[in-house]
Amino acid sequence: MKKTVFIFSIMLMFVGIAFTDAESKASSKITIKIAALAPKGSSLMNVLEEMKDRIKKETDNEVNFKIYPGGIQGDEKDVLTKIKLGQLQGGAFTSIGMGRIVSEVRVTDIPFLFKNYEEIAYVRARIKDKLEKLFWDKGFYVVAWADIGFVHTFSKEPVTRENLKNLKVWVWGDDVLSTTVWQSVGVTPISLSITDVLTSLSTKLIDTAPATPFGAVAFRWYTKFNYISEIPSTDPSSAIIVSKDTWEKISPESVTKINGIADWYHDKITTTNRKANADSLKILKDSGIKVVPATDKSIQFVTDMQLRTREELVGKLYSRELLNEVLGYLDEYRKMHPESDYTRIQ
Repeated sequence: MKKTVFIFSIMLMFVGIAFTDAESKASSKITIKIAALAPKGSSLMNVLEEMKDRIKKETDNEVNFKIYPGGIQGDEKDVLTKIKLGQLQGGAFTSIGMGRIVSEVRVTDIPFLFKNYEEIAYVRARIKDKLEKLFWDKGFYVVAWADIGFVHTFSKEPVTRENLKNLKVWVWGDDVLSTTVWQSVGVTPISLSITDVLTSLSTKLIDTAPATPFGAVAFRWYTKFNYISEIPSTDPSSAIIVSKDTWEKISPESVTKINGIADWYHDKITTTNRKANADSLKILKDSGIKVVPATDKSIQFVTDMQLRTREELVGKLYSRELLNEVLGYLDEYRKMHPESDYTRIQ
């Protein structure tokens, strides 16, 4: 009898351990709610969904990303507020949104600083670790980086030096960088949320806006424009960022797996963005939008604009040391590639 009771007790102990392990595993599941501006069904959202599925599978269901597309959680400023309130845990941000956390990230957004994707990739790869540490210090983890693609100036009338002061230019919210750029040439831009741009184009509150070709098509802005600049102004970075508190709940094994997926995501989303922009350019041309060609004089004009802007923002968005570091890497690349030149719309 005593032997039977002993065996039964041992069985109960193992059953208890099994239940404890099961409960522990169940309780370790983490849902990370993130918001994105990319429209549902777009190629960009498809990559995000693919990333989400891979993370869920490769972490053995420990980590699941729930994605809210199409700006349904609001502008990036709204998303950051919701992260602080705990309603969201992260977001797929443009550098404008990221700049609200770490302003230094905007240093590679300086308009007309870079001429092509290769220059940008070379510089960003060398300051990536420094920026990620700044985000961590502010309570965020950068899960994965990506480039949005080249931004061009869209307008109802050709943008020339002569008509600059007649333009009604949109800038995104309180973006210091964009505002400084336009003010440097005597233009007072109009600040609006990204969700108000289409309506404001229809009511003629604005008539000029920066956008990637894909963005102009995805948000239907292109239906209100007649012209696009031949050379791009910038290639903003983007990233998926998650609150530090949330990230620290993930097991080390899953963190390693997610970081591996992040490398895949960077390559896939960057390639996808470039293809989406190339496809969108065809739509723009087919719709009748004309390209405003760059001349030697106009290139010199925007180069001077870039020089003024980058100096004006020292101490506001980034330090002199960081700017010099970026310029040093850019100079290093151009010495190795003296043929480096502007990417133009073909």
